[in-house]
Amino acid sequence: MEGVIEGAQVRLLRCIPDDRGYLMELLRSDWPEFDRFGQSYVTACYPGRVKAWHCHRRQCDYLACIAGMAKVVMYDPREDSPTRGQVNVFHMGMLNPVLLKIPPGVYHGFAAQGDETALVVDYPTELYNYEEPDEVRLPYDDPSVPYSWDARDGRRTL
Repeated sequence: MEGVIEGAQVRLLRCIPDDRGYLMELLRSDWPEFDRFGQSYVTACYPGRVKAWHCHRRQCDYLACIAGMAKVVMYDPREDSPTRGQVNVFHMGMLNPVLLKIPPGVYHGFAAQGDETALVVDYPTELYNYEEPDEVRLPYDDPSVPYSWDARDGRRTL
């Protein structure tokens, strides 16, 4: 995909249906996007809310939206990156099943789209350290990030 932030990767996921339902692989260790596995968790975002901004110093995040639709936004502030200053927006979920790899140092966040809660699964490369979390946080409306979560689709997000 042209224009993706340096180090980020996007993979179209494949849904395998049968007469009982479907199966969709979210992350495999033999895919070129895979680095390593630390843990897995699911995070929920309610309609009208935003979960942003944060980045990690060491870990990559692998995100897949498994329920609802999520608008996931990345911002690259890394001084040594050829995509410094770039913003990427992804609409992901059952209507667009993708795996998104977010590299260390890239701020990211997400909002539910529509009237459903968005459920996003993350497979970070590192275990969460409760005493010293590997994260830097900014408010969703921090002026250092050139993206506004408000009125992107004609309606107020918050």
